[in-house]
Amino acid sequence: MKARYPFPDLNVLPEDIRARILEVQEKAGFIPNVFLALARRPAEWRAFFAYHDALMLKEEGSLTKGEREMIVTATSAANQCLYCVVAHGAILRIYEKKPMVADQVAVNYRKADITPRQRAMLDFAMKVSQRSHEIEDRDFELLHAHGFDDEDIWDIAAITAFFGLSNRMASFSGMQPNPEFYLMGRIPKSR
Repeated sequence: MKARYPFPDLNVLPEDIRARILEVQEKAGFIPNVFLALARRPAEWRAFFAYHDALMLKEEGSLTKGEREMIVTATSAANQCLYCVVAHGAILRIYEKKPMVADQVAVNYRKADITPRQRAMLDFAMKVSQRSHEIEDRDFELLHAHGFDDEDIWDIAAITAFFGLSNRMASFSGMQPNPEFYLMGRIPKSR
């Protein structure tokens, strides 16, 4: 499948966006397609990545970076978003250093080799993703029993909701995963 919207020319993008994309390219060795696909609308790109960074790069709370990526991978799989499952599954493999767990979470987190705490987190994320109107106090009690506080619960819900948006944008636009994502975290990086 081909992307439905052509990527803008990197050289004509606003300087702040171009600089961020080049920074990502320097770090990753390639430009993830989401950075170029969304750059066609600079104001939306800035808002998207500001919220992404606020959720995924924050240091506060008890969620690890790997757990954040578990949420993205599991809910993106439920939303059938190829781009996000492949891209965030790759990041999950790197953070958790367990390539098989990322694949398990992408296919069926309920059978994945994860902790009961992580399973409770993903159960809640799936409920937010698919049946948020059914969230009740008991859902919070279950998460509190696993050591999550109310701010952690907000983070789980916000990550799930944000990536619901991301999943839908990637899917409708025909965004494809970069080939590099498929091997990330599966084979040792060449030095």
